[in-house]
Amino acid sequence: MKKILLGVIGLAAVGMSAPASAADLAARPYTKAPPPMVAAVYDWTGFYLGFNGGGGWAHKCWDINNDLGVPIGTVREGCHNATGGLVGGQLGYRWQVASWVFGLEAQGDWADFKGSNSSLFFLNTTNQTKIDAFGLFTGQVGYAWNNFLWYFKGGAAVANDSYRGITTSTGIAFDTAHDTRWGGVVGTGIEFGFAPNWSVAFEYDHIFMGNHNVTLNAVGTNLLSRVDNIHQDVDMATVRVNWRWGGPVIAKY
Repeated sequence: MKKILLGVIGLAAVGMSAPASAADLAARPYTKAPPPMVAAVYDWTGFYLGFNGGGGWAHKCWDINNDLGVPIGTVREGCHNATGGLVGGQLGYRWQVASWVFGLEAQGDWADFKGSNSSLFFLNTTNQTKIDAFGLFTGQVGYAWNNFLWYFKGGAAVANDSYRGITTSTGIAFDTAHDTRWGGVVGTGIEFGFAPNWSVAFEYDHIFMGNHNVTLNAVGTNLLSRVDNIHQDVDMATVRVNWRWGGPVIAKY
């Protein structure tokens, strides 16, 4: 009987101590849920201002049709490429709708495209050309993958040209002309936004200047020397850096 009583007392003691041991255990720490992931979305909307530099070439073909005031039909004088560098700037505005980007831009460049060829019509004569300025006025359509943009452009172009006839043996110019010529331009470029308001682009453009009658006068006079119908196309490649304002980088969950 004594042994049974001691066993009951022992079991009761164990039962009373179990809740106390559980209460002595440390509470499970509370962990805050991590914040949702936020992805920065590059927005191409806004005005931009930038500079560009590069090079190119203009293909020119001369066909004389008037010599000293006398029409002579059309006779080929020859072709050449006027090559060189260019540097300038651009100003534009873009707006983004979903992944599509639309824009308007004006670009102006100083240039130094020079070239020459020996005339096939006149003996001892070299025809020389130079382009010293370009202007482009274009619209743009592009598609953006966040901060990467591929765009196409098209519109009007203007170039400032000068022409000279040179006596090959002496290097002395005997006639000259200056011409501001309008045409059309198409181009494409890829642009990468490397900071919230900065981007760099690589662009290629082809300018169609068509055919244009150019009147060359004797040097130092207003006397007609000859009239050449000159065909001109221009290709140029540039690197562009733009700074944009008015279009923030937005966050998307």
